[in-house]
Amino acid sequence: MANAVLAVSKEVLVVEDTAIDLRMILAALNAGANRKTITAVTDGEQALAHLNLQAHGAKPDLILLDLNLPRIDGWQVLGACKTDPALKAIPVVVFTTSLADSDVKRCYALGANSFVTKPYDMDAFQGAVEMIERYWLGLSAPWIRS
Repeated sequence: MANAVLAVSKEVLVVEDTAIDLRMILAALNAGANRKTITAVTDGEQALAHLNLQAHGAKPDLILLDLNLPRIDGWQVLGACKTDPALKAIPVVVFTTSLADSDVKRCYALGANSFVTKPYDMDAFQGAVEMIERYWLGLSAPWIRS
């Protein structure tokens, strides 16, 4: 007898301040196969406020994080997530325009789970977001919520 698999809805927190990038990210995530709820915020302060509200409740299954954010930058958001015991297990994918080796090294040192440079081509951009979703919400073993 085959095991029944229950499709569980996932939650994604998108932290992106560039309007066109946010629209493309949301379109790609909404086109994806995984069931999900998407919350989008446009600066680091909003991201931390959302995560602090969720710290003792339902946490996102994935954070898609830009680095160059107003008010509180992506490095500070990443650092806060990875030093908070209630949040540190949440996968954080840095999705940014940066190509700098120093940014990659700094993000991994802060605990990023992945670093992806945003493609400039619209089709490649959408493909990158779809691959991130397929891997982190489909293929990768989910982190266990405590």
